Order: sequence, then C-alpha cells, then structure tokens
Amino acid sequence: MTPEFFSRISRQTRAILATGAVIAATAIPVGAEPMHGIAMYGDPALPADFTHLPQVNPDAPKGGRIVFAESGSYDSLNPVIRKGRAPWQLPYMIFETLMGRSYDEPFTLYGLLAESVETAPDRSWVEFTLREEARFSDGSPVTVEDVMWSYETLGTEGHPRYAGAWAKVETMEQTGPRSVRFTFNEADRELALLMGMRPILQKAQWDGVDFDESGVDLIPIGSAPYVIDRFETGRYLILKRNPDYWGRDVPYMRGQANFDEIRFDYYGDGDVVFEAFKAGEASTHRETNEAKWDTQYDFPAVQSGDVVLSDIPHKRPTGINGFVMNTRRDQFADWRVREAMIHAFNFEFINQTLNGGTLPRIRSYFDNSVLGADIENPAEGRVAELLAPHAGALLPGAMEGYALPASDGTERNRAGIAAALDLMAQAGWTVQDGVMANAAGEPFTFEILLSQNATESRQIIDIYASALGRLGISPTITAVDSAQYTERTKAFDFDMAPYIRGLSLSPGNEQKLYWGAALADEPGSRNWMGVKSPAIDAMIDAMLEAPDQEGFRAATKALDRVLTSGRYVIPIWYNNVSHIAHVKELRFPDHIPMYGDWLGFQPEVWWWEE
Repeated sequence: MTPEFFSRISRQTRAILATGAVIAATAIPVGAEPMHGIAMYGDPALPADFTHLPQVNPDAPKGGRIVFAESGSYDSLNPVIRKGRAPWQLPYMIFETLMGRSYDEPFTLYGLLAESVETAPDRSWVEFTLREEARFSDGSPVTVEDVMWSYETLGTEGHPRYAGAWAKVETMEQTGPRSVRFTFNEADRELALLMGMRPILQKAQWDGVDFDESGVDLIPIGSAPYVIDRFETGRYLILKRNPDYWGRDVPYMRGQANFDEIRFDYYGDGDVVFEAFKAGEASTHRETNEAKWDTQYDFPAVQSGDVVLSDIPHKRPTGINGFVMNTRRDQFADWRVREAMIHAFNFEFINQTLNGGTLPRIRSYFDNSVLGADIENPAEGRVAELLAPHAGALLPGAMEGYALPASDGTERNRAGIAAALDLMAQAGWTVQDGVMANAAGEPFTFEILLSQNATESRQIIDIYASALGRLGISPTITAVDSAQYTERTKAFDFDMAPYIRGLSLSPGNEQKLYWGAALADEPGSRNWMGVKSPAIDAMIDAMLEAPDQEGFRAATKALDRVLTSGRYVIPIWYNNVSHIAHVKELRFPDHIPMYGDWLGFQPEVWWWEE
C-alpha cells in the first residue's frame, strides 16, 4: 500500500482501513531496539553482517556506460515537485533515502543513509540514525536537519505522492546528534517503512529558492552515486558516477552503480525508440509487446550476436485482469451462472488469436508469487485452518481446489459450451427456441460496458460474444468515452466490465477497499463485483494481524482461494517474463530478484564487460 492510495479515498473508507490497521498493530511483538533493517512482516532475510544484496554481483567491474532511448521529453530537473516534466528516473538516480529496498524480498528495507532503524513494539513511531560518513555529492555531510527539512518540505510543498504519509506524522523530532524520530497519529504498520523511503535533499541548496518552481536552471544536489553531468532539454541527459561517492562500501550499495555514465536520449514515440536501438543509438531496449518480441527481433545485430535477447522472469503477483461480473445484478448473483460465463470464455482460442498463444492465464489473484494459493489442490495446514470456520459458506473449490476450464483450442469449444449449458440449467436457465431463458420465458441477457479506447478489451469481447451466442445469449456491448466509463463504474452501473487490480507482495489495508463487505455499496469503492463475504473479511483481518511472514502468507493464500472460487472475474492473461534486448557488453547477475525487471534492476545492478 502507498500513501497516494489514502489520498484518493473517502472519510468512511479511511475509518474502515484505520480500524484494520489498529487490529494489525496489536500483533506486533514486544521489544524495540536499533536494527540494520526492517520488514513489513517478521524479520529481514539478511543478517546484520550481510555484505551485499543477493541480487547483485559484488565483484562487478566499474566502468563503461549504458544508453537508453526514451520516448517523450522533459522540461525540468526537479523530480520531486508537481510542476514540470522531469525524467522519471531522476528520483532514484540522484537522491538517496534513509533505507533502501531489497527487491528480492516482499517488503524489506536495509540501511542506506541510515545505519539503523528502531521502531516501537506497536510501530507507533520509528527512529532512524544517520551514518556519520553520509555525504552529499558536493562533500557536505547529510544531517538530521537535512532529513527533517526534506520530509516537511516534500510533505507540504512537494509532489502529492509524498503528502499522504506526511499527513499521518504527529511529530518529527531530533532525538540525538544523528537521530530523528517520527511519531504517527494513527495505527498503520506500513508507515514505519514508508518513512524510510523519502528522498533526502540538501537544505542549504534551497535557501532563498522557490522550491516548487520547475525548470532546468537549478541542478538538485543529492547523495546518490550519480550526478547530472550534461543535458540538453528534451534531447538528452547524461549522468556520471561520482568518483568520491561516500557509500561505495555500504553493504546495501556493493555491486550497484557500476557504470561510469548513464545516458538518456529522447525520441518522439515508441516506434522511433525501437528503430534507434536497432540502429545502435541505444545499448538496451525493453520490449513489452509479446508478438513483437517473437517476430521483430531478428535484425542483423541479433543474428551476429552483438545484441543479446534476455528474458527476465519475476515472481510478482499477477493481480486480477479480466472481466468482472457485478453480483449486485440478478443475472450474476448465482455462482453457477458466473461459472457458466467462465466456461463459455474460450481462453485458449482467444489467447491464440490475439497473442499467438504465448501468454499464460491468470489462475488466481496472487498467482505467480509466494502469496499465491496452490489453488488446484486441496487447502492444507494453516490455510485450511483459517478457512475451516467458514467452510459451510464457501463456494465449491475453496477448500478442495479449483481449476479454470481449459478448451481444446478450437473455436467451437464444445466441452466448455456443454458445461456452461449444464450450469445454466442448474441455475434455472435453459435454451428455449434458441434463446436462453428462465421458467417464465424471460431471456437471459446482460450489458458489457467498455471504454471506447480499450482496443484489446473490444477484440476479446467480440470473440466472447460470438461464443455466448452458442448459449442463446446475446449480450449488449456498450462502448462509452472514458469520462462516462469512470462515472458508470464508480456508480456500479454495469453488468460486466473490464477489470484490473494490481496486487503487490506486501498487500495491506487496501484489500478492504478492493473486496471488503463494508465498502461494497459505497460508490467509488474498488469492490466492483459487490462481494460481501464474511470469509473474505476474516482472511483480510488474519492477514493484517499476522505476527510473522508465515502467518501472513497463509492468510493471503486463504484469501486467494476464497476470491478465486467466488468466480467474480473471468481472468485473462499476464506476462511472467520481461524482455530486454541489449548489447553483448551489458551484463546482469545470474540471481534474478523476486521482483524481476523492476525498480532497482536496470541499470542499478548491471555492468559493462568487454
């Protein structure tokens, strides 16, 4: 969960989520002492005497350069304010934070500018102690005064993304020559981590300067390994490694910041960026189009071996992406109807038609991660224990296992259509004179709401509507502009609609907003399916109350089982691999972090080697 999340929700929603945070806080073990790191649940994976992060090569050579081709432009070098367009990489490249995140763990921070972190047993406050050797790029020390000024300024004058967490700080005080403490005004165990993740700026640089003014006349001073070297607004930006970087021996930084130079060149659009890479103007390119990766990366530099094609797997949750059914509507109140809709959705044929059959299907909400349930097999151990009190109310599959139907890949999908007809009959719907209808002869129909610019969704639905026709169902497909789409979905004025919920490896109170019963009828909530399930609410509470990583994972897996077996969404696909084409001299470690190609990966842990 992020501070921006709280800035977008209602007062009632805040109160409900705060209640969940209070519940969570009661499970924090007693005892507080300075630590080398802090985890959202349980203890950090690495010991206090760790020498480097597991996802780096601590012996990576220093030198060389990496060149990125970027679409778009920029007109500002201040990335922490609302105004202007600054290169999105700048906050991570020129500023440092008190703690650094390890992307090989769900949500754990280790000391960077801070040598230690200490928090109350209930995490009502957190205290950081700065490293004595921490320095800005101009050689001046990083002080508590810089830290306090940065937090207050960012929280009140900076980009809105910093305001949410700052609003929860009751007091900020210096507690020692190099220590600062934040005390919170509400219970939220995540705040202790969020407070370690704010960029630290040099206060003296901004004396007499309008902080929120955008532009390129003032180059921000940070403490990170890189400084801005040369630039031409909108055309290129060059960062060079500071030879006097203070933190080269900090364990968290070993094996990182290996390039002498990082260059960003700016082009008009994505197609031009790709052509620039093919022409040798850039040394790396990230491809997000699966079909393009399979068909357009056979150009001469690839054939000669000068360009390498690397697939980077990840273990991030899939989240849920597909078409949600609104259970507030009579058509979808019966789980057997929702299951029939899933059987009629010919995933294999649609995937082959649109993606060449290359993308895997989402099997559950936390699929592809350590939080995902072994959904196709019976619940066991702690997961089964958590679900047992609700067994009588759970839908089939939650306890014994649930598998999405798989077709033979042909367009007719005979088995799927037959199963759908049987399920509809069980729910009181049969085909009468070619039309699906109930005993009273009333036809079964529903509206699928789409946004006009959702091209892929429309392609999917056109194929799906044809399949529904074999069931005697003729859905109404309505495409509206984005404003109308937002208005209607906020009011739950739809029967079926495209639905995407990204989920992280550190889910928290936001789960109540996504599928908690208390918010199911609140307009604007993200519980589009309208589910009201005591089991879901109990699993969220168990997740928030978990005292350790093992309990947290069990509760999340139990939640995953209840959500998936609820048949609320017709899931489509996800991509569990990132694709990066790069010159052969660019290398990365063998150990891929849990988050894969994500923040902290390229260029941070890459290096140049002839």
